[in-house]
Amino acid sequence: MKDVVMFCGKGGVGKTTCAAATALHHALMGRKTIIISTDPTPSLHDIFEISLEAKPVRVVEGLYMDEIGADEVRDMWDRRFGAEVYEVFSSFVDIGYEEFVDFVASMLPGIRDEFMVDYIRELKASGEYDRVVWDTAPAGQTMGLLRMPSIVSEHLKPAPRIYAALKSTGKGRRSVQSVIRGWEELSNRDIAFLQNEVEFNLVTIAEALAVRQLDAIFSELQVYGLAVDSIVVNQVVERPDSEFLRRKADMQQGYLREIAERYDGRRRILPLFPYEMKGLKRLEEVVAVLFSDGLS
Repeated sequence: MKDVVMFCGKGGVGKTTCAAATALHHALMGRKTIIISTDPTPSLHDIFEISLEAKPVRVVEGLYMDEIGADEVRDMWDRRFGAEVYEVFSSFVDIGYEEFVDFVASMLPGIRDEFMVDYIRELKASGEYDRVVWDTAPAGQTMGLLRMPSIVSEHLKPAPRIYAALKSTGKGRRSVQSVIRGWEELSNRDIAFLQNEVEFNLVTIAEALAVRQLDAIFSELQVYGLAVDSIVVNQVVERPDSEFLRRKADMQQGYLREIAERYDGRRRILPLFPYEMKGLKRLEEVVAVLFSDGLS
């Protein structure tokens, strides 16, 4: 198992529950673990039933949690590139620094996604935690995140010529081009990180729309040299005790066979529980199912 464990999938399939249970599992195994949510509408604090008074917040012994918002990503960009780019930009536009940072964060493609990846990469590299569990945004937004490094590199290709025309001094040109090179290096590091150091877990449900989306997700990952390490099929009816549940179970079996036949890799089944999976006691039930095969 890689030290960074990522969960992705369409909204509402139980991605965050699986991520939370996995983080709890690693903590129970004695590994110092942090779970990070980069979902714009995070629900980790609800699942753990704790408040985010400080970040990261301690959940239990060895387990910490954080939710990264848009303002924090903006600050990441500001610290890395803000002052250098503003020096050039302000030479031909009368704009205050804070207004400039807001403008860049809203106009340039991929700022948020690029720095989400970089934040996770740096957190892993720090060695502060044995495991980093990453609860991503829903599938469509996650695919955008994976595209960001190549999009940013493409976007920056004409930048040296543009900045050279706007800032005529040699000092300014070197400064801006240095920033651009730094951003390109950042993109290259981040895509290499995703390819080599992140375990991808895809969460889905045994229904038509969710299963049909798997093809698109697998194809997108392959474009960037990424592979799905396991598929978690959630909300599977295992003991139907009514006509409604029997029909649902029969429907699900067809999709479960399709997933098993079409997609390589480890498949894990998570049953439909009769209650919300909130709080540590309930999450331990998910841990028991997800790791019942002894995988650590």
